[in-house]
Amino acid sequence: MTDTKTAWIADEIASLKAQGLFTTIRTLGSPQGAWLDVDGKRVLNFSSNNYLGLANHPRLVEAAKLAMDDFGVGPAAVRTIAGTMNLHLELEQRLAAFKGVEAAVTFQSGFSANLAVIPALVGKDDVIFSDELNHASIIDGCRLSRAQIVRFRHSDPDDLKQQIAATTGYGRRIIITDGVFSMDGDIALLPALAEIAALHDILLMVDDAHGEGVLGKGGRGIVDHFDLHGQVDVEVGTMSKAFGVVGGMVAGAQPIIDWLRQRGRPFLFSSAMTVPDVAACLAAVDLLEASTELVDRLWSNAAYFKQHMNAMGFNTGHTETPIVPVMLGEAPLAQQFSQRLFDAGVFAMAIGFPTVPRGKARIRVMNSATHSQDDLDQALAIFANVGRELGVIE
Repeated sequence: MTDTKTAWIADEIASLKAQGLFTTIRTLGSPQGAWLDVDGKRVLNFSSNNYLGLANHPRLVEAAKLAMDDFGVGPAAVRTIAGTMNLHLELEQRLAAFKGVEAAVTFQSGFSANLAVIPALVGKDDVIFSDELNHASIIDGCRLSRAQIVRFRHSDPDDLKQQIAATTGYGRRIIITDGVFSMDGDIALLPALAEIAALHDILLMVDDAHGEGVLGKGGRGIVDHFDLHGQVDVEVGTMSKAFGVVGGMVAGAQPIIDWLRQRGRPFLFSSAMTVPDVAACLAAVDLLEASTELVDRLWSNAAYFKQHMNAMGFNTGHTETPIVPVMLGEAPLAQQFSQRLFDAGVFAMAIGFPTVPRGKARIRVMNSATHSQDDLDQALAIFANVGRELGVIE
């Protein structure tokens, strides 16, 4: 029986299904890796953000187990009251050193980090210049700040200059961009943004969620990738993707980090990262500092996959990273394509509106260092077969 108070929800769900926009959530019965058990079926995994294969790495698993023996499971309080452990401080010190900044502070997730830092730095009398394709967590953080939000065209420094020139009557100003845009795989034009920020004395913030562990030497991120150390005021990152765990961070100058400990609401009002998460993240830093092998293998796999997909005639957009969007256009086709892939043994999810604009639905392929040559060749053959069956390629 449908409750009349929620009947509109049933109607909306029916509409999503009719448009091919209803997302079916798959269930995993195995650890993350190159292969997964999904809904009881063994399939090749091209859907997760487990870029380096650390989500089930023995070093991280062992570190989490040992830490629980010493510290238990959870912090049991917000960090300002009784929830900060020496493990948290050690991770923050290690992350700051890894990123080459004065200080860092951790949060429960990358999403929480954006909700903390943006309202702490700007308010209702201030202005945010935000790339139009920024992640939803940036958008929500901007809205929470109550600052004026001025969007500039995606990766268009000239439009940003025009928007800055046209904006008056402000207090503080900040430019915010994703580092790697997660749906298209392109990289922000951070050197140009840094130049504009310096010229106009505007704070510059980059959300490097898909750059941590991927870009820069040994995965140190987009600032290291472009050698912009000291020119970006705020780096937001996540440990839930390449690091293979969960958690967020903000890295930058000591005063900014000190301020976030005083005014970052997710820091003040929500419990800290759990003990096994922190310990596993520390182990991930150890691995990244010790060798670039996993990062190098990730990029090699991505280059091989993209080269062969393009040679077969697939449109992979403007990607510059291991994220490979297979552009299909309409959402029903993307969902059909994804299901055919799954039936043939490849797990790669369809992405449609509102995650991407209408008419730009796609399969987002996430490459990983854990994929073998045979894995990639098997996946490419399946993509080719499905592409021909559905008329996407000849």
